[in-house]
Amino acid sequence: MSGIEVITFGCRLNTYESEVMKAQAEKAGLNNAILVNTCAVTGEAVRQARQAIRRARRDNPHARIIVTGCAAQTEKQTFAAMGEVDAVLGNEEKLTSASYRSLPDFGVSAEEKLRVNDIMSVKATAPQMVRHIDGHVRAFIQVQNGCDHRCTFCIIPYGRGNSRSVPMGAVVDQARKLADSGYREIVLTGVDATSYGADLPGAPTLGLLAKTLLKQLPEIRRLRLSSIDSIEADAHLMDLIADEPRFMPHLHLSLQHGDDMILKRMKRRHSRADALRFIEEARRLRPEMSFGADMIAGFPTETEEMFANTVRLAEEAGIAHLHVFPYSPRHGTPAARMPQLDRSLVKDRAARLRATGQRLHQSHLDGMVGTRQWLLVENNGLAHTENFTLVAAAGLRPGELVPATITGHNGKHLDMQLTAAAA
Repeated sequence: MSGIEVITFGCRLNTYESEVMKAQAEKAGLNNAILVNTCAVTGEAVRQARQAIRRARRDNPHARIIVTGCAAQTEKQTFAAMGEVDAVLGNEEKLTSASYRSLPDFGVSAEEKLRVNDIMSVKATAPQMVRHIDGHVRAFIQVQNGCDHRCTFCIIPYGRGNSRSVPMGAVVDQARKLADSGYREIVLTGVDATSYGADLPGAPTLGLLAKTLLKQLPEIRRLRLSSIDSIEADAHLMDLIADEPRFMPHLHLSLQHGDDMILKRMKRRHSRADALRFIEEARRLRPEMSFGADMIAGFPTETEEMFANTVRLAEEAGIAHLHVFPYSPRHGTPAARMPQLDRSLVKDRAARLRATGQRLHQSHLDGMVGTRQWLLVENNGLAHTENFTLVAAAGLRPGELVPATITGHNGKHLDMQLTAAAA
């Protein structure tokens, strides 16, 4: 191979940072290299990264393989010990061209491979300007990094450090560049995006940032948030839900569980009632609002009744896009030291919760039939409605915004008929 290939795992923030990594590596003159941007959310994510690294070496025996991302930050020795790996960069180091200019030579020891500093010492997030997100018709902008909370199951703060925000002016500049490049939809992303601004002068909020973007940049057609913590939603965000048609009617919530005792053991800051209250209020303000949610099945000490409360929460909230994670103990987290459930029981509960999610998704699809929607056409023959529902859109040009009437669905995505010329 020649050039630089990037293999990305995990969240939208990683997708954004992969573009930054590639640009910085090219700036440093790196060539014939594979950058692996890892995720540490679950043990399975780490396993998949290791598998991809081995495959990349088999397919490209003479390329340099540089591993970075959250798993590289939290398990640096694991990756440095892999013979297939030439260098391991931390989450901060991966974003600077100097890191790629000072890579070690082939055949060095595991310790010499490491370029991973203490992420907790990082106090600011430098703005990273990109004009293109490879393979995506929606553009992502990093507005925040790190997390100040310490949920008992989560390893991510140790991979990302403490919360730090990108100054509002830099976010506006980045959004303007992406809109000028032709992107119709922009997604604001971060590790704990709703904590945005607490470390900035005047403590602006995520809602105020989104309001400012839409006010200053009328060329932005659609603005979306990635994942939010509903307990941190501010009045500006609720105003956008109620009054701003360019703010998309879909929110992905970090709910994690539906039982109050488990939420306390997870060290979450919301209760079951808090979650339902937020969802009810958002739907009152914007009836077409749809919700996605992350849920963990099989958390330590979870009883069958506690699990049933999670199922009921998903049903009561009408979660259209349920992301289910079987609990995965992460070394170094408090939950890993709690009494664990049998793995077969964890997998069984995850499967049952996924079945609930599939049933709720079917109901959501049923409710969309007959509605008129604006669709953003993706690269894979599909499109997304404003409330983030997939629609078959074969033959349409990626990046187009088109109006359509929803005529049915196949259980996975909607079918449509165009109602006017492309916009």
